[in-house]
Amino acid sequence: MTKLPKKSSDSLERAVVALLRPLVRLVLKRGMAFGQFAELVKHAYVEAAEEDFTVPGRKLTISRVAVLTGLTRKEASRLMQEEPAVSESQARRRVNRAARVVSAWAVDPTFQDGGGNPLDLPFDASEGPTFGRLVAQHGADVPPRAVLDELIRVGAVVRRDDGLIHLVERAYIPAGDEAAKLDILGTDVADLIASIEHNLDVDASVRYFQRKVAYDNLPPDYLPALRDLLAQKGQALLETLNDDMARHDRDLSGVAVDGPRRRAMVGIYYFEDETDDDA
Repeated sequence: MTKLPKKSSDSLERAVVALLRPLVRLVLKRGMAFGQFAELVKHAYVEAAEEDFTVPGRKLTISRVAVLTGLTRKEASRLMQEEPAVSESQARRRVNRAARVVSAWAVDPTFQDGGGNPLDLPFDASEGPTFGRLVAQHGADVPPRAVLDELIRVGAVVRRDDGLIHLVERAYIPAGDEAAKLDILGTDVADLIASIEHNLDVDASVRYFQRKVAYDNLPPDYLPALRDLLAQKGQALLETLNDDMARHDRDLSGVAVDGPRRRAMVGIYYFEDETDDDA
């Protein structure tokens, strides 16, 4: 592997510390000590070596993993034989399964009223749109009861007194469940970092869109209006993109087209904090 020049190496170290600070703050708040965190980092090193640094036609050996990661052969061997400490793919499947049902509910005309709003659905009925039919069409072979329990658990839907199921948000926002929020932490932050990594390594003509706007001397009483503006404009943009992407998603459209599966994600986020007046 190519060794970075000192200037780039220093910049990388600063960037890693900067992105680790909020992550470390989060795990410290939840009682994760350094030893447990360090063990997870070792797992991540080994998984990255196994998934992203294989040589075509050659088996990945313990020695190569040790060389790539800087771990001892003993540690590399142990970690390669263990089950992954965390599974991004499992977390992503949980998020995607719930998000797929919510997105379909918001864009599929079968489950909308005349104004394009998601219908309140009965769980089951002899005819007409139902939650069971929604999940059957868009839930990836997961039982409707399991999907409903999950969506209720995370606060994405509520069951009304008359038994109808009401979609709380037109996007998957797990308001009531920390475990679901942490799944999103793992998947969304990973996507953002992977997008930045892609842009570092490719020509400008094939870079992914990644932009932000920031000001450092805003009055505090303006920020509620800014958050409201983002909630309106950002949600409207995401719903426009969701409608367009849903028309092309083969699971949602039901159109059988040969070719590989590709995943695309667009995210919008907001952050605020205090600014050091001396900066």
